[in-house]
Amino acid sequence: MNFRSHSAYEEPEINLIPFIDVLLVIVIFLMISTTFNRFAELKVDLPNAQAKVAQERKNELIVSVTAKGYYSVNGVGVPIASANELAQALVKSAQQKHLTDPSINIYADANTTHQSVVNIMEAARVAGFGKIVFSTKK
Repeated sequence: MNFRSHSAYEEPEINLIPFIDVLLVIVIFLMISTTFNRFAELKVDLPNAQAKVAQERKNELIVSVTAKGYYSVNGVGVPIASANELAQALVKSAQQKHLTDPSINIYADANTTHQSVVNIMEAARVAGFGKIVFSTKK
């Protein structure tokens, strides 16, 4: 048995093997969990509107949106910054006409953005109106 103390000081070493193992596991995890977006273009044929002339609805609110994103509710221009403000305008117009659960008739310009139409639909949801109609021309 060697009970003598070691007089030479040994420099501590950093063991890099566990560090490399952990990094490899992280790299493998990131490779597996990464998703890649693939953008594909779909050919969509929009339907033509070939229906009978619609009957006059008495329980409806007409919401129009222009190509530039200007809204009007029953012919009255509404300065809108959000779907919540449009919802307030819908509720106010329904109260003025004494309508209960009106259908929302959307007149959207052909060149308007989809977001403008989605804003109307969101405003109808916020206002609690569940019936939505889209108007087209023959």
